[in-house]
Amino acid sequence: MKNYYRRSYAYALSFALFLTYNSPTFSQNQPQKTISGSITSGAAPLSGVNVLVKNTARGSISDLEGRYSVSASANDTLVFTYVGYKLREVAVGSAPILNVVMEVDAQALDAVVINAGYYKVSDREKTGSITRVTATEIENQPVSNPLAAMQGRMAGVNIVQNTGVPGGGFSVRIRGRNSIRADGSEPLYIVDGVPYSSLSLGNINISTVLGGVQNPLNGINPDDIESISVLKDADATAIYGSRGANGVVLITTKKGKAGTTRFQVSTSTGVGSITRRMQLLNTEQYLNMRRQAFANDGITEYPVYAYDINGTWDQNRYTDWQEELMGETAYYTTASTSVQGGSEETQFLVRGNYEEQTTVFPGDFKYQKGGALVNLNHTAKNDKFSLQLSANFVTDKNKLPPTNLVYDAYSLAPNAPSLFLENGDLNWEEGTFTNPLAQLNGDYQSKTTTLIGNAVIAYRPFKGVELKANLGYTKNELEEDKTSPHTIYNPDFGLDSSYSSIFLNNGNRRSYIVEPQLAYNFKIGKGRVDVLAGGTVQHELTAKAVQFASGFASNNLIYNVAAASNISILNDTEEIYKYRALFGRLNFNWDHKYILNLTGRRDGSSRFGPGKQYSNFGAVGAAWVFSEEPLIKNNIAFLSFGKLRGSYGTTGNDQIGNYGFLDTYTFGGLSYQGMQGLSPTQLFNPDYGWETNKKLEAALELGLFNDKLNMSASYYRNRSSNQLVGIPLPGTTGFTSILANLPATVENTGWEFELTTTNFQNDTFSWKTFINLSLPRNELIAFPNLEGSTYANQYVIGEPLDILLLYNATGVDPQTGLYTFEDVDGDGSITKPNDAKTIANMAPKYFGGFGNSLTYANFSLDFLFQFVKQKGRNFFAGGTLPGSMTNQPVEVLDNWQQPGDDASIQLFTTGINQEATLAYVNNSASTASVSDASFIRLKNISLSYTIPAPQNLNIGCRVHLRAQNLLTFTKYKGPDPETQVFNNLPPLKLITAGIDFNF
Repeated sequence: MKNYYRRSYAYALSFALFLTYNSPTFSQNQPQKTISGSITSGAAPLSGVNVLVKNTARGSISDLEGRYSVSASANDTLVFTYVGYKLREVAVGSAPILNVVMEVDAQALDAVVINAGYYKVSDREKTGSITRVTATEIENQPVSNPLAAMQGRMAGVNIVQNTGVPGGGFSVRIRGRNSIRADGSEPLYIVDGVPYSSLSLGNINISTVLGGVQNPLNGINPDDIESISVLKDADATAIYGSRGANGVVLITTKKGKAGTTRFQVSTSTGVGSITRRMQLLNTEQYLNMRRQAFANDGITEYPVYAYDINGTWDQNRYTDWQEELMGETAYYTTASTSVQGGSEETQFLVRGNYEEQTTVFPGDFKYQKGGALVNLNHTAKNDKFSLQLSANFVTDKNKLPPTNLVYDAYSLAPNAPSLFLENGDLNWEEGTFTNPLAQLNGDYQSKTTTLIGNAVIAYRPFKGVELKANLGYTKNELEEDKTSPHTIYNPDFGLDSSYSSIFLNNGNRRSYIVEPQLAYNFKIGKGRVDVLAGGTVQHELTAKAVQFASGFASNNLIYNVAAASNISILNDTEEIYKYRALFGRLNFNWDHKYILNLTGRRDGSSRFGPGKQYSNFGAVGAAWVFSEEPLIKNNIAFLSFGKLRGSYGTTGNDQIGNYGFLDTYTFGGLSYQGMQGLSPTQLFNPDYGWETNKKLEAALELGLFNDKLNMSASYYRNRSSNQLVGIPLPGTTGFTSILANLPATVENTGWEFELTTTNFQNDTFSWKTFINLSLPRNELIAFPNLEGSTYANQYVIGEPLDILLLYNATGVDPQTGLYTFEDVDGDGSITKPNDAKTIANMAPKYFGGFGNSLTYANFSLDFLFQFVKQKGRNFFAGGTLPGSMTNQPVEVLDNWQQPGDDASIQLFTTGINQEATLAYVNNSASTASVSDASFIRLKNISLSYTIPAPQNLNIGCRVHLRAQNLLTFTKYKGPDPETQVFNNLPPLKLITAGIDFNF
């Protein structure tokens, strides 16, 4: 178990020890020498540990690397103290170096608090489900997005990387999908108490190379993060009301620490490549496939357009297009510096960082990001007043190809011509070859800036009373463009710059939040009562403008929209979102054994119409620390901690667009007398209201053998009803749907297990293991009149939302050589939806992570395996017709060639055989297109070494070697089992080396 504590406690304890051990002893007359070493928790260095020579006033405090230095004699004893850990006494002896491993003190854990959002609670006494990752775990990973650092480390949190392109997006699901809407299950992100929107400002038509849109979480630098906590159940999330329906992700940035001013400089560099390649046909295999296809189609003379086989292209040529188009080495470089320090009353931190990544695509493409974090904390000497100020600024630039080259890498014929002529020009092979690198004459460029500011002002007029105001401001800006100059086309077309075009998107979002709060706590006998009341006012303004311009006198003017002969404004909107809330919490703790937690919130959202804007949400959580019962405590020696907890409550959801309850119009259509007309954009509905999510949880937490083994097991059941979806409408209305509440209910249930063990630990060597496992189950349990709705072809009651309704593939007919399928309705033909009735569950069956942390002397080794059990769409779904002028996976070689053959692949065809082509299309929508996509991935491995240095120099130095996505074990029939999209770049395998200095 890794714990990080407030340094103020450590300094207070240091002062107490100073008073205790201030009497002189005979050791002052003994020869003195410098004793140095490192202090760790067994898995990570501990800074702020107090080191005192017993019965003296001499001592020091460990630095950021856990290093210390103190003068002592051979007869002295060193005393090591740290809040939350057991006191250690170590005799000096003759050794000049003493490395110490601190042991967690279970009885002291009540002083250790974890972030629960509006309040903090000890890990031992929390009633809700909260899991987290710490700075050490994040820093050990060469990632640019905080979401990547969370993968595989949290039970119940399923994170999928959508693409390996830098700046790309992630999918995050906390305990499953709650909403029928595809975009209605995103969690709430809070950065230092300030809400951070997960909605991208990007335009999917412009940022196609990213496999979607810009991910807003790129605006947060992982190295600036102290911890990430995820709130999952009702007890933990209900205080956030409607915003906590899909879970809450709390991101806390680093803060300054009291002590001598310290500087830190870090840098790393590395290389990256795609994690996995498909095994495709070589030239001989490919041409044999093409010959069979033409023969099966009855064609003996190859047509003029069959350049690959009619002799136009060299039939002895072979190119690995995966190597050519996405096989470059990506270079990764980071650098950061920080300075921190201060007194007991005032601490400061200033951090700066820079990151640069190139891509695996050919060409000069790169992603650059830089940022700064400033933090200032001040507490009055009488502890009546405190002030926290923080500002986080990040800007990034992304230059990428305007489109993905991934599809071409999988599909180009292996004997296709070379990309360049001898003079370096692009090769079009006399008009017979569409050169994929021509797309690189265009560009995709984006620039984003993110500013997050936060101020927390607190005043404590009386003991137990605190008045606090949380003030926050966020600003996000995005500029992106995608150019298509005429040079992306074959010169034989004779096009000029009048055919050049550009898409431009400008978006900005500004939001502020004000949260006044009153906290009061008091004691009743053995009990303690904590009361919290507060309110929230949030205002968010989002503006977007998308333009398309074409027809330029020269490509040099393509970025000057005014130089275009045709300009279209595709989108120009400004939306305001307003949110108001009152919230409260009542916590009762009796003798640290019986704990009751009540939370509630009344939310108001501008996304609903009059009379529907407000709703109430709340939860109750309870915990029983049964290990504190005398009967158990005195008779079960191996049980160091035991707790039962449970919760039930409701949260809501307003993740819908703005103004859906109003008539809205846009400019467009025909003009009249030079004036632009208005046209409606949607049908309004003033009657829809909040989605509701009812959450139930029960959990058991155990600590055994003096907390050398810690485990937890949780069961949850979440039911989301009153679904906000687009109700389909007949075409005669002029609109495809109208937003309304659907009386459907989605249920998520599951088990979550977490286990942490300390396998071995002494002053020199330690070994810890951790594992988490999630067994989720998603089910549509109610949907009135589903059979009569258009959703009948998409969902099935009793089945998950993430299903596919497919034809049931029955193999290849040995006589005809065609794919066959189950004729469900018996009408003699295979058609949708009548025959597409077989259900394929695409949701993960289970997922988790398994890791180890080992330290020996100055060495440290950490690694994590991520595993997922799931199904996925294979190459049958994302590929092209075997026999056409596109390459194929080697699996197609098991093909039918003559009557009687028992094969898994039907006969090859160039596309002329209509029956074979239709059978292929049906097969791509059948059970044959779904197969096992489970994988085990060595997600992260980090090896570091702290270089011994003379302690009088007060310098710490650590070198490290890190890797991400190093190995992948899978039987998936496709490029990557995580992305499962043939047009998206697989995640990159990164290997970096770096060095950290502090002085």
